[in-house]
Amino acid sequence: MTVSNDANNSLLLTLIELIRRAQKAASADELAFLVTNDTYGLLPYRQSALWLADSGVKTLSGVVQIEANAPYVLWLNKLFELLATQSLSPQLVSKNDVSEIVASEWVEWIPAYALWLPLMTKEGTLFGALLFATDRAWTEQDQALLVEWVASWQHAWLAMFKPKSFTWSTIKQLVSDLRHLKQGLAWWRHTRFYWLLACFILFLMPVHLSVLAPGELVPSDPALIRAPLDGVVGQFYVKPNQMVKAGQPLFSFDEATLLSRKEVARHSLATVEAEYRQQQQQALADVKAKSMLAMTAGRIAEKQAELEFVEGQVSRLQVLAPIDGIALFDDPSEWIGKPVQTGERIIRVANPSEVEVEAWVEVGDAIPIAVNSKVSLYLNASPLSSVSAKVRYMAHDAVQRPDGSYAYRVRAKLDEKSNHRVGLKGTVRLNGEQVPLIYWIIRRPLAVIRQAIGW
Repeated sequence: MTVSNDANNSLLLTLIELIRRAQKAASADELAFLVTNDTYGLLPYRQSALWLADSGVKTLSGVVQIEANAPYVLWLNKLFELLATQSLSPQLVSKNDVSEIVASEWVEWIPAYALWLPLMTKEGTLFGALLFATDRAWTEQDQALLVEWVASWQHAWLAMFKPKSFTWSTIKQLVSDLRHLKQGLAWWRHTRFYWLLACFILFLMPVHLSVLAPGELVPSDPALIRAPLDGVVGQFYVKPNQMVKAGQPLFSFDEATLLSRKEVARHSLATVEAEYRQQQQQALADVKAKSMLAMTAGRIAEKQAELEFVEGQVSRLQVLAPIDGIALFDDPSEWIGKPVQTGERIIRVANPSEVEVEAWVEVGDAIPIAVNSKVSLYLNASPLSSVSAKVRYMAHDAVQRPDGSYAYRVRAKLDEKSNHRVGLKGTVRLNGEQVPLIYWIIRRPLAVIRQAIGW
């Protein structure tokens, strides 16, 4: 009996604490988070959701931000809308209480036992609902606790959105505001010419036309290590972002195929040479054998060339670093065992101190950008400071990006050396020519309107 009393006391204290926090909540988001997440301290459950009649699902337990088009959210909206037409009082709900379309996905999204708690205004209209789902059956005590807690939470929610009533003081304030507005209109009539002149001068002020584009720090002149032959990558000797020295082995190809070809070529050459020596001996007495010497000598030259070619391929099985720098490539495990073709890029070796800015300007933002124009890169890893650079070139043709869009490549040289590493991404601000402020304001809206109406 003592244990039971202690448990009831604990539940009561938790309920009081939740009610106190609801009364002190400063925003609707705080209230919504409180009821869908912190209610777990009162009664354990697996999932909960808050639904509003005018906007749909607002908050989910364990989710910071809701994706409105997610399948789970769309299904929950269907469930809430269906339950709102069936009952306006708290009740236990299972997949047997809903339509066949909604019930077919019940097991996929929520547990078997759900408790539906409608939220009502003082006028008796439904403005939202709560749903708590668990893997065990709800007891009568559980339902009573949740109903009591949700009733207190509902009171706090309605108090936060309660419209202000008109009092004598608010009416006097409204009259005073209208009087001041009338005085302001009279003052505007006397000074509007000067205001219009000031706005005209302001709109004609020259500003730099600028655009924002995604960018990153890239090596300015990297050594591209490409596959010297067709084959299968066998082994890597370096790790990603490792410093390497010129002549240091980077990776090698699987040598089994080429070594077997080399052995076959050597045996073929030895066979032809033996045949040539035999024909030399026969040529002393056989005119026909003597006439075959030139043909066999040509075959020897052919086999020697084939052997030398295969030996050259074998010598290139191991790829070396051409310069000192840092090895830039993906996870080695994705390359090992992968067949590659001659010329396919595998590794970049770059000097970490030789870095520049690369930006991708969308086709709709392709303003005239001159060489040596100022560029500022705001890195995601360092938002409080920018990296300054000057435009080196802007590509003439737009190329397709991985996301399917087309953009112009811009390369900019840093004004001074940076301690930031290669690969850091951010937002690039590119400055173009000077234009009036009014043009800077209406350029994008005007472009959208012209595309829409074809004018």
